[in-house]
Amino acid sequence: MKIFVVEDDKFYVKLIEHHLKLNPEFEVDAFYSGQDIINHLGENPDIITLDFTLPDMSGHEVLAAIRNYDPNINVIVISGQEDISTAVKLLKDGAYDYITKDENIRERLLNTIHNIQKTRDLKKTVNHLQAQISEKYDFSKAIIGESKAIKKIFALIEKAIQVQNMTVSIQGETGTGKELVAKTIHYNSIRKERPFVAVNMGAIPRELVESELFGHEKGAFTGAYSRNTGKFEEAQGGTIFFDEIAELDIDLQVKLLRAIQEREIVRIGSSAVIKIDVRIITATNKDLQYEVKAGRFREDLYYRLLGLPIVLPPLSERENDIILLAQHFLKEFCEENHIPRKELSPHARNKLLAYHYPGNVRELKAIIELAAVMSGNPVIEDHDILFSPISSGLDLFSDDLTLREYEAKIIKHYLEKNNNNVVLVAKKLEIGKSKIYNMIKSGEI
Repeated sequence: MKIFVVEDDKFYVKLIEHHLKLNPEFEVDAFYSGQDIINHLGENPDIITLDFTLPDMSGHEVLAAIRNYDPNINVIVISGQEDISTAVKLLKDGAYDYITKDENIRERLLNTIHNIQKTRDLKKTVNHLQAQISEKYDFSKAIIGESKAIKKIFALIEKAIQVQNMTVSIQGETGTGKELVAKTIHYNSIRKERPFVAVNMGAIPRELVESELFGHEKGAFTGAYSRNTGKFEEAQGGTIFFDEIAELDIDLQVKLLRAIQEREIVRIGSSAVIKIDVRIITATNKDLQYEVKAGRFREDLYYRLLGLPIVLPPLSERENDIILLAQHFLKEFCEENHIPRKELSPHARNKLLAYHYPGNVRELKAIIELAAVMSGNPVIEDHDILFSPISSGLDLFSDDLTLREYEAKIIKHYLEKNNNNVVLVAKKLEIGKSKIYNMIKSGEI
């Protein structure tokens, strides 16, 4: 760490230099005037200790010049007088600390430099993690696929990235990658430096939802032993991702609607209004139109959250991507677990292509990882690939029913199998959406 000592009193120069040079990590140089230090700013010091009363310039002038050159240089002002008003102004103008020349100068100075080191190390760690996250969710790498179905999704994600603050609603079967899409949108947007906060609405007990979202004050209810910052506040400036939004209790939906409409929240037990600046992305494996018609989801909240809709295709509609994804997961798993590189045999590929993947991409990933472990050879064969098919038996002829009743039974079965996704079921059964909605409305299904 490079430290410049700016001081016209040679006694204090030697004193400060002596104590700093005891640490071999510190590279220390001394300067005796304001103009002298300004002329050497190009050497890019990490820290400058600045005497407030220099012979040619005031401490305010030198500090302003340093801040103008590089605001990231930490300036510790050292003064012979303890002047509160001067100290406050210097700190407001960007000085890191203000230290008086007394018997505690050594301890104060070393403690301040130690705090600067910790802050710099923390920033380096954060920047490193942010770089890793940015690389992981790089739009060109995060989502794997070349099929027509996934290319349509790429186009929608690009629109979501371009329109930075628009609400996005993601729909898709379990395991299709809804959270991955949400994170890809966030980490490629202007909000990427701010938090991405995921909230699983299906995992929060009903009585705790309001506190989780909006926060609470100490003593607001039994068990509220301290103030709690809600998810909206945690996501300030960033993105809040509501996963399984269809699971939100209908009585609480109106409170979420108000927060979104007004862009403000109030903690439980408080009357203070907190303005919020967040982008909202929602996800569900259910058809929200179906949920609205069934009376389980508010229509006004549905339209407020619809925004840019992205419907993720099941893996069964992305046949061209199965091998591509399998190879990606295999390479990733081997690298992460320090396993020699493995390949898929032609028979293994054919077996993967013949399967229907009820668990979608998530299931494919699990199958490939298990195959990598099971295979003791560089090439994974078809017998290394193990499936766990989910039985979906539909006994159509157990009862004597009318044709209309059989029709309702078939449609209901497919709705349950596909998480009430009316659009998908209509497509699979080759019937109109309106027919399904009318049968729901009439109570037949």
